[in-house]
Amino acid sequence: MYDEEDCGCSCVQVGQSVPDFKAKAVLGNDEIKEISLSDYLGKYVVLFFYPLDFTFVCPTEILAFNRSLPEFNSRNAELIGISVDSVNAHWAWKQMPIEKGGIGAIQYPLVADLTKEISLAYNVLLDPGISARGLFIIDREGILQSYTVNNLPLGRNVSEALRILDAVQHVEAHGEVCPANWIKGQEAMSATPEGVSRYLSMNK
Repeated sequence: MYDEEDCGCSCVQVGQSVPDFKAKAVLGNDEIKEISLSDYLGKYVVLFFYPLDFTFVCPTEILAFNRSLPEFNSRNAELIGISVDSVNAHWAWKQMPIEKGGIGAIQYPLVADLTKEISLAYNVLLDPGISARGLFIIDREGILQSYTVNNLPLGRNVSEALRILDAVQHVEAHGEVCPANWIKGQEAMSATPEGVSRYLSMNK
């Protein structure tokens, strides 16, 4: 289950519950509504923080995630973007044409973290008062399975987020572990001395 206590940065650890939050968001249909992370229990969540609306690397990431939204949804996963901007700024950015630096009609929620409390709880708040590029992959029970944090100039790889999500689901389904560079459909291995010996001997 999601952690409902305001426990700050120390709560964000793999294998543990992530902090819940409740905040206003602009939804895929442009409706402005308060949502909670706990609303998504029973689904995987890919939660990603980005620095600011109306910037440069950010729209490339937001649009790349949106293009892959069917891939995430086919894995029972929901995307949620979040920055320290207001819902009004999110809404206005969605109305701006893509060819002019806008993000257009993206189909997943953008959360407003005006108080910066969510960014602080997830340990991605930088000194300028904006969020680093944190990406958190959360399982159906609200347990953090993976997170990465990029500095401001470094855009993320959506395919890698999907790969990690596939690995999480493979481990759950098969009880195996996923070796380096594993992708869906490849052989994994048992977490035993025999398992690693067999895998390494077959993948020299």
